Amino acid sequence: MGVMVWGTDRICLSLARNGFWDRRGGVPFAATLTFREVRSLLETGREEELRRAFTSPGAPLPYRTPTQLPGGRMELRFGGTPVRAELDVASGSLIVWFSDGGRARFWQAMTEDLLMVEGQPESVELWPAWRWIGTQLAEGGVLPPETWDEAGHGGFLQTLPEDPALAIAWRWDSDGVRIGTALGADARDRAEGLVVPLDPASLAMRTDHWWASYRSDLPRVKLSDAALQAAWDYALFKQAGLTSPDGVAATLQGPWMAETGLPLWSNDYHFNVNAQMIYWPSLATNRPGHLRPLWDAIRDWMPELRANGRAFYGSEGAVMLPHAVDDRCREIGGFWQGTIDQACAAWLAQLAWLHYRYTLDESVLRGTAWPLLEGAFEGFWAMAETIEGAGGPRLSLPVGVSAEFGGWGRDASFQLAAFHLLARILPQAARVLGHPEDPRWARVRAELPIASTVRGARVWGESQLRDRIALWEGQDLSESHRHHSHLAGIYPFCTISPEAPATRDLVRRSLEHWSAMGPGQWVGWSMPWAALLWARCDHASAAVSLLRIWEDVFTNEGRGTLHNADSPGYSAWLHGPFFDPPGTVRAEDQMQMDAGFGVLQAICEIFVQQRGDTLHVLPSLPKQWRDFDFDGILCEGAFLAGATVREGRLCEVRLSSRAGGRLSVAFPAPLGHNGTLAETFVLETAPGETVVFRERGPQEAGRPPGTRRLP
Repeated sequence: MGVMVWGTDRICLSLARNGFWDRRGGVPFAATLTFREVRSLLETGREEELRRAFTSPGAPLPYRTPTQLPGGRMELRFGGTPVRAELDVASGSLIVWFSDGGRARFWQAMTEDLLMVEGQPESVELWPAWRWIGTQLAEGGVLPPETWDEAGHGGFLQTLPEDPALAIAWRWDSDGVRIGTALGADARDRAEGLVVPLDPASLAMRTDHWWASYRSDLPRVKLSDAALQAAWDYALFKQAGLTSPDGVAATLQGPWMAETGLPLWSNDYHFNVNAQMIYWPSLATNRPGHLRPLWDAIRDWMPELRANGRAFYGSEGAVMLPHAVDDRCREIGGFWQGTIDQACAAWLAQLAWLHYRYTLDESVLRGTAWPLLEGAFEGFWAMAETIEGAGGPRLSLPVGVSAEFGGWGRDASFQLAAFHLLARILPQAARVLGHPEDPRWARVRAELPIASTVRGARVWGESQLRDRIALWEGQDLSESHRHHSHLAGIYPFCTISPEAPATRDLVRRSLEHWSAMGPGQWVGWSMPWAALLWARCDHASAAVSLLRIWEDVFTNEGRGTLHNADSPGYSAWLHGPFFDPPGTVRAEDQMQMDAGFGVLQAICEIFVQQRGDTLHVLPSLPKQWRDFDFDGILCEGAFLAGATVREGRLCEVRLSSRAGGRLSVAFPAPLGHNGTLAETFVLETAPGETVVFRERGPQEAGRPPGTRRLP
């Protein structure tokens, strides 16, 4: 259950429920073309036939399906008008004060689909979303909802032609107002059962315990940057509800949908950045259990993923994951470049591998990561061919895409990076599980280019042409583009090193050109990804600047994280809000969850980064943050990292080991100096041990940083 609270003269509650799907129109991937057929159509210039092949069969509905549907709106009128509201992110409760001196407290029961309103309104009204979108729904064959409104209680039941119904029920008594939701054939009975008189004190105690347990494991971060501190705190609050271990896998908007329209992108699962960005910080913020609903879904989908791989690649071992699917893994939208994007499966496999690396939980490696890693590799291997290169025979991917950029080409850099990622991870995973090494992995590492490149002048007009990363063979980044997929080798796949001598200049020239193209077509989630790229290149100040712009431009008055810019002057994706009166609500104003969690991940990456076998603590210090502390950032190897910076100087680094083992750690050398050259230490740690590195005193010049070990 998701609730958005807003209003001026009254309190409005936008109510929705995860899993309320109209699933009609979902396409099993196996019903489309094979890879060989796709290649043939493209190479013979018949892309239009390809587009038609990926169009959903059957009579089109008046709205995009499959899609999740909104629920409705409750309006509460109190004796006075709302004048102030305060959200306590630690307890998950909202207090609203009114002009007559009264107040109301809103909180959700984290163990039930139930909202509690402590306070006495003067009136209660519940409106189904049908009031706003009924015409569209009726044209799609949906019947009007059944409603009931009796003394002190009411609700509605919205049925669908082929899918489970949604019920929202309410009850108003001396304890306040309770609102419950349920899905299924008996949804009305269960929703009404939720709101019958109960023991509010016991429910509140269970909810308080839930929040205390959630927050007990979170990192402690104290920034001098008020805006980004608020973004950090609010994203952790949203993470609690969106990725709850007892909930469902997180979609683009989760349960927070406005009742006034249908979700622009179905509120589905997007696997070419959005789902990964939502779940990235579950690891660094020390909440790996929040990945459980996602892995449960993937295991349920695995037969479908394998069927996709068999049908498309003709490979028994391959898995294929389209970029946009519903909760049954049925393809949505008919965008052929996204549907055949094998990097989606590789990216999800990397997330599962990182879950293992952060926790050392071999059950995750064996049951989730390994099948994804192996299956994604088999898909790429089925695509690959051997061609004659400048230095002799080499591997190549003849048909590839760069996510959300129209067109296709040979050796798309996004795909090359994903293929290399798998070939690097698989030997490590195999050693842990006792599997033999596949010689094909080494061939990929040796024979596949790390990226396609093009030659172009430097951005300020230097006459000598130099290489930079291309989208695919012969295709330069020709415009501002929201998806930084051609740079994925830098981050998140980390297959191209910004500091290695062999690739440093390539990375620099690529970022110069990317910067010259500018952010005019970027969207909300583009910003934290860009910040992560700069952080990986030891430019933490640039990363912080982008995060600040994101907070200014891509959030609304309620701190909602937007897909489109909220004001003109930075991005014009779609059309940009240039000529609309202030306060205009545009159909394209989509609140998505991904960017807020990307900001969490970007802040964590400013703090700590894993580069190969070495953990880097504060590889560069942002000039904007003169004083800050953090503790409890979870890192690969089950280590927890913390540090203190005062007046721009790194004063202390704290490292705790959960599982023991070897730790290679680097930080600016000497400790306390605002530089980027790292001094590396290799330690053998015991489970539960803490190591502290402290700033040198004047008498210790020339000696290693002071260290102490704590049990």
